[in-house]
Amino acid sequence: MRSSFLSESPCDEQHIHGFNPQSWLQVERGKLPKSSYSPSSIESLIKIAEPPVVPLYKPLDYVEVLSRIHEELEQCAPSERPGLYLIQSQVFRGLGEAKLRQRSLHSAWRCATTVHEKIVFGAWLRYEKRGEDIISDVLASCRKCCKEFGPLDVASEMPEGDFEILGSCDIGTSSKVSPAVTFQIRDGKVTCNRCKIASLSIPFWSMLNGPFTESQLDLVDLSENGISLEGMRAVSEFSCTYSLEDLPLETLLEILVFANTFCCDRLKDACDRKLASFVSSRQDAVELMALAFEENAPVLAASCLQVFLQELPDCLNDEHVVSLFLSATEQQQCIMVGHASFLLYCLLSEVAMNIDPRTEATVCLSEKLVQLAVTPTQKQIAFHQLGCIRLLRKEYNEAEHQFSVAFSAGHVYSIAGLARIAGIRGRKGLAYEKLSSVLTSSVPLGWMYMERSLYSEGDKKLGDLDKATELDPTLTYPYMYRAASLMRKKDARLALEEINRLLGFKLALECLELRICLYLALEDYKSAICDIHAILTLSPEYRMLEGRVAASKIGTLLGAHVEQWNTAECWLQLYERWSSVDDIGSLSVIYRMLESDAAKGVLYFRQSLLLLRLNCPEAAMRSLQLARQHAATEHERLVYEGWLLYDTGHCEEALQKAEESISIQRSFEAFFLKAYVLADSGVDPSYSATVISLLEDALKCPSDRLRKGQALNNLGGVYVDCEKLDAAADCYTSALKIRHTRAHQGLARVHFLRNNRDAAYEEMTKLIEKAKNNASAYEKRSEYCEREQTMTDLQIVTQLDPLRVYPYRYRAAVLMDSHKEKEAIAELTRAIAFKADLHLLHLRAAFHEHIGDVPSALRDCRAALSLDPNHQEMLELQKRVNSQEP
Repeated sequence: MRSSFLSESPCDEQHIHGFNPQSWLQVERGKLPKSSYSPSSIESLIKIAEPPVVPLYKPLDYVEVLSRIHEELEQCAPSERPGLYLIQSQVFRGLGEAKLRQRSLHSAWRCATTVHEKIVFGAWLRYEKRGEDIISDVLASCRKCCKEFGPLDVASEMPEGDFEILGSCDIGTSSKVSPAVTFQIRDGKVTCNRCKIASLSIPFWSMLNGPFTESQLDLVDLSENGISLEGMRAVSEFSCTYSLEDLPLETLLEILVFANTFCCDRLKDACDRKLASFVSSRQDAVELMALAFEENAPVLAASCLQVFLQELPDCLNDEHVVSLFLSATEQQQCIMVGHASFLLYCLLSEVAMNIDPRTEATVCLSEKLVQLAVTPTQKQIAFHQLGCIRLLRKEYNEAEHQFSVAFSAGHVYSIAGLARIAGIRGRKGLAYEKLSSVLTSSVPLGWMYMERSLYSEGDKKLGDLDKATELDPTLTYPYMYRAASLMRKKDARLALEEINRLLGFKLALECLELRICLYLALEDYKSAICDIHAILTLSPEYRMLEGRVAASKIGTLLGAHVEQWNTAECWLQLYERWSSVDDIGSLSVIYRMLESDAAKGVLYFRQSLLLLRLNCPEAAMRSLQLARQHAATEHERLVYEGWLLYDTGHCEEALQKAEESISIQRSFEAFFLKAYVLADSGVDPSYSATVISLLEDALKCPSDRLRKGQALNNLGGVYVDCEKLDAAADCYTSALKIRHTRAHQGLARVHFLRNNRDAAYEEMTKLIEKAKNNASAYEKRSEYCEREQTMTDLQIVTQLDPLRVYPYRYRAAVLMDSHKEKEAIAELTRAIAFKADLHLLHLRAAFHEHIGDVPSALRDCRAALSLDPNHQEMLELQKRVNSQEP
């Protein structure tokens, strides 16, 4: 399987060793006997790579770390907050919580106290949101400019220095000395006010008013001081007005050097700010950064830095830019980024790793980060990251040192790197002992058992993998290993069941790839190509078989062995899969349709809806952008722009797009968009009538049954909220008639509100029977049955999708009602270990408060507020718990 961090570079596809997809496909053509499926061919096909040691900050108890950070944020000086938010963002990154990570970075940007921090965090957020660049263009069409993370006016943002005006005009002067002084600049002369020029700096004051020969002269020769007549005239003007006019770059550079030579701080600062306006391109920034370093020009340096960072990640492919970052001394770093060097190199090293973790530039940037790490947490992050890079480069001695330092600093996860190196050196026993020691000295976590399994065999290995899944069901390697083992035992059906356990709740590309291999072994080409299409939808450039062959090539080979459909048949197939809540099957049909001449805008839009259901927001955003790009009409394009705006939090502008589209053409999608945005953002009860009217208008417009079923389902939901149960039931029934399967859930709710729990239960049972992905249906059905059946349904939910938090909360509440406080807290703790969820933390905090464990309650309150700082109930609970603290 391919690993995102430890994958090898793709080989030439003409030299694919081991498995040849064509040989598997030829069986159907009768060209190869089925006996050609030897164990060795299966072995070459199904090869599971070891899980990577990821370069992420993974504290043993993330709840404790988040709580401590939150407490420090409440008490620290404003200048310390950006650094704390950076650490918080690293915790969320390690947890795989992208949105929470972005919010932490946004908080850091918002509370930045220096322009350097603003530049770094603004660039970081821009980099994180680089897939959303199109939003700025769409907002511009609404006459709204998105400037949030755009370039700063560095010169105006930088605080001005407190410059002393030296002396008075009569100090140290004689009545015989002229109040004017003339400076000889080669063949020209500039006459200046002696007092004004002298006030620019101590050296000038001493020269013109002190015990030097020049103090008695009316003419002073400055021809050898590197300044031109124009430059000296500007200096003379500045001495009177303290401002510089617009001057050519060359003249400003002369003045800057001159100001440094004569220690004219105020002049230097003014010149520095003027020079900042000349940085308009990366080439400008490269050339002027060197000058900024040489002449200690912080405003110019910050402006150059901003240009570099605004062009991430591209600028790190420029050797001149990389050289500047790598060669910068401690003093030059201070000139460039003030006291935010660790923040800067944390960003740069992360971007470099994302480009290519093996390059020398990545190593050097990470080494810079290590040098800048001061606090224990910074050392854990920096040394572990460098250790991962060294491990990837097979520099084992250096990697061992980095992991050892990180581990000594408190980063227990780094033991995985140390064990990996021991295993590579043939010392599996030592690797096993290292991980066993961690397991016995701390609270066991899933990754510990998974890592230890790498150094054992047989039942011992499978036992550790089962324990890893029990503690953290989100880890992919245990499922993949078990599935591959079953396949090697020629038990393909059980192998499929095992990998489907994970794919039921986590759409991991490497697991889809393994399932494709299992399908090929079973000669189920129809299912195999379905998964190929899902992979290509999520990652069009994905490569399979350890990166040796493009997924698209295998898709092409498989295409010749499955039934081809015309456009009408494709729509029928899509309707069938959509109705059975088969999201991956629906993606496959849409992928096929996109390869034809069908209307691509509509299809990309449907694709984006499926990807959102599958919790793939980045891929969904990409599909929505493609829908906009391929829109057949202006009113269709406006609808897709509206969804783009809505999905990125711009509700007002999304409504504007919907209304523009309706003004051009009354269409189902425009009315539906407007209704959806209003229903989601409106708190005024009067909005319900408007939403109902809009959905009714949508249903009057032409559309297919898939979308009309969704509109009827949404309309039913609004009627339920308005307590119009008969109208709601009619909507849900109409939706079911056109096979909108999810309407069973709405109809069940109507039955329940009519005090008919049995009918509600039966309705949800119908949904469970029809839906391929039915964890949510079991969860909803649990609300309509007795406690024993509820517990059974919720146990099934946890087996199907362990990331759904309601079952844990319900079971914990039942235990608490039975006065089993420890068991109740343990049930929540089990889920919190692998799922950072506010509701779980909130309930556990309440349980801790109930049993009088104030410190634990306060810890959970603070951690929960790290997830949502404005959660009102959580704030109230924290206030109540705080009042109980001694």
